[in-house]
Amino acid sequence: MPSRTKTLHFLSSALVTCISVGILGFAMSTAWATKSMKCARDGSGFFNGSAAVTLGLFDGRLEQELCPLFGPPVDFEVFPKLTETKGVPLVLHAVTLCLLALCLLCSAVSILISLYNSVSNPYETYMGPIGIYASSAISACLSVLALVVFVVNFSVTTVAEDLVRTFSENVPVDLKIVSYKMLLGYYLLIPYAALSLLAIGLIYMYDHAAYTQRREQQRPTEDAPKEIMMY
Repeated sequence: MPSRTKTLHFLSSALVTCISVGILGFAMSTAWATKSMKCARDGSGFFNGSAAVTLGLFDGRLEQELCPLFGPPVDFEVFPKLTETKGVPLVLHAVTLCLLALCLLCSAVSILISLYNSVSNPYETYMGPIGIYASSAISACLSVLALVVFVVNFSVTTVAEDLVRTFSENVPVDLKIVSYKMLLGYYLLIPYAALSLLAIGLIYMYDHAAYTQRREQQRPTEDAPKEIMMY
């Protein structure tokens, strides 16, 4: 059976990773960004309409006024609408989702390894601290990469403008970006990455202490009197 210290550290790591998974799950279910635009009929030059697109990973919301017509807010599923537009925005959005799915998978692996180590004493293989270092580090790196891919997709490409045009009822419109901002779902990836690194830190603290103790046990004669060492 593992020592109480080892059990405490590995259970703490599993708990921290579980919290990070809960944060990521909530982040994936809420809105990530919103973009406001001025709208005009194609070629008119009069930007007297407006539209706002709020985008999550799976669901979105469009609010429009004279763009090109009045209408109530419309909720839509992101992937079917992006499939209509095709191109780079669809690919980048799919990449973001794949990265987050891999984050969840790596976090699940980290939890399982932590729980396994809390009740047993495996060898120093991928089922020990090394496995937690690798899986948690990959989770943190992929979450940061997902942040970058999503913000590039939303701010650089025309994903929001393309979505507005799919609702314009075949009336060509000109769109001018007014502002955009990232929302709660996007920023929740930051604490997710931080907690993944914290899980690594908890295991490193135990691993370093255990390594130091092993080194001390392997040098029993260094502090012995010289007379004893001569015999």
